[in-house]
Amino acid sequence: MADSGFLPKIPVGETVETIVDGIDTYFGWLFDLISTFIDFFISGLQDMLIIIPPLILILIIAVIGWYVSRKDYKAGILIAAGLLLILNLNLWDESMQTLALVLTASLIALIIGIPVGIWASASDTANQITRPFLDLMQTMPSFVYLIPAVIFFGLGNVPGVIATIIFAMPPAIRLTNLGIRQVPKELNEVADSFGATPRQKLIKIQLPVAIPTIMAGVNQCILLALSMTVIASMIGAAGLGLNVLTGIQRVDIGGGFEAGLAIVIIAIILDRISQNLIKT
Repeated sequence: MADSGFLPKIPVGETVETIVDGIDTYFGWLFDLISTFIDFFISGLQDMLIIIPPLILILIIAVIGWYVSRKDYKAGILIAAGLLLILNLNLWDESMQTLALVLTASLIALIIGIPVGIWASASDTANQITRPFLDLMQTMPSFVYLIPAVIFFGLGNVPGVIATIIFAMPPAIRLTNLGIRQVPKELNEVADSFGATPRQKLIKIQLPVAIPTIMAGVNQCILLALSMTVIASMIGAAGLGLNVLTGIQRVDIGGGFEAGLAIVIIAIILDRISQNLIKT
């Protein structure tokens, strides 16, 4: 083991532990409130998706895919075929649990990320403040997000959602910021010449022009959230990720492959729908 020699060890770990203990002591009530809200939301969404008869839900999702794909019947057929395969593999409930987790995490990440991206686009100072945090969030190994999630929220779906939110948020912030900053300077000058307020300029010019870039961030946010489901299963998050983890632990190649295939199918469906959403 390498020794630092005469240099004393910097107490990084001890400092972090002290900070975490302080946060848990003084803000534990806030974490309990957040945990209750997220658990209520995701449990309700899971129950709703599972209660709806599978064939009816498959039809609804296929129609949505058909409509957002500019009424391309092939898209609707492929979506229905993929979901029917999941149903045939007896992975429907687990898939709906995964879908609920992904939708919950993505929605919260977008509710936080898009306003932060707008703020960063409106101020160079805000952009400089958020950039190092985003760099850290995107370079940090995904497993590391599980540590604070478990410390503050215990085990189960809630810490899985929290870790997924942090992991999936950066693209929404970055691409919202980028999209608004790429609005042609001439359009902003025209708005200023007509006396538009910053809010009017944002709503009527900047956001409509930046929508394609923002939607790319939404797409990436959703797919990153789905990619986190397997890792989140390590701290008790339900769904297909737990099936994959069980397959690894038991060397169940067939079961793990089926769960992985179901995740791929859901990823393709969410990707196609979110990509085409702005084109409708």
